[in-house]
Amino acid sequence: MHNNDHTNENDCHLMSFAIHYPVNVRSLPVKGVRIKIDADEKERQKLKENHGLLSVDSFHADVHVSPWKKRGVRIKGKFEADIVQACVVTLEPIPEHVEEEVQSVFIPEDSKLVKYEELDHTGEVFIDAEGPDTPEVFHGDSIDVGAFLEEFFELSLNPYPRKEGVDGNYIEDTGNEEKEPSPFAVLKQLKS
Repeated sequence: MHNNDHTNENDCHLMSFAIHYPVNVRSLPVKGVRIKIDADEKERQKLKENHGLLSVDSFHADVHVSPWKKRGVRIKGKFEADIVQACVVTLEPIPEHVEEEVQSVFIPEDSKLVKYEELDHTGEVFIDAEGPDTPEVFHGDSIDVGAFLEEFFELSLNPYPRKEGVDGNYIEDTGNEEKEPSPFAVLKQLKS
């Protein structure tokens, strides 16, 4: 029996990613490598659970992983997915097609570009690098491209999906010209 309680307690914010695609970045060719990911049923089910969706019908990614400066790595490409979310007001299913361009630069943790500074003992990492890219730090010899894509997937989701024609308060139109719902209408809605 493995005791994972301690690990789960500390890493609860680091969810178990649905898609794993580790790439060894120490042996990247100069031109880089192209990676295509087409999530299978098990991975789509895990994506659905991780992100509170009703379903993930497809997830495709096409990215290029290439060397950046001396020891860094650039990941650039795009992903697209067909998902179904629940309306935050009516809970009805809302199908949606998500498509995002992704790009990021990674540098090894021992790179001279990384400066560790203790701020109130938080151990925040400051990265000193020129250009528009703010590099992320990777550990060891590989980067999990699947986890990287899933983080972008999470950011692409609408946090408050609403079915068309449904406003935020979802109070039936009674012909009243008041734009703001009365406190009594809100209370009535909460009680029902």
